[in-house]
Amino acid sequence: MASSREYLDFVLEQLEGISGIDYKKMFGEYLVYVNERPVLTLCDNRVFVKKLPQVAVLMADAECGYPYEGAKEAYLLDLGDDARIDALLPMLMEHTPLPRPRKKKSE
Repeated sequence: MASSREYLDFVLEQLEGISGIDYKKMFGEYLVYVNERPVLTLCDNRVFVKKLPQVAVLMADAECGYPYEGAKEAYLLDLGDDARIDALLPMLMEHTPLPRPRKKKSE
């Protein structure tokens, strides 16, 4: 089941006040960017955070799951936990690299 646009709107509403938020739709799901860094994945109307060593302590008690078949295990983010989100997003922005630039298609 793909994530709904309504759920994306809900997630973006929860992130209100954070500058540099953007998103891209990918295969019926969404990738949420902060300052051009892909930090959250929305799949099946759930929010996933990549398992990075730098966020392990902060997310130690978080439920884990797989965003899609074949994906690596990720943390599930509770959008009701504002304090965790406020602490997590700066860490993710610091430790998530910018996506590699795509090669231009040759004509």
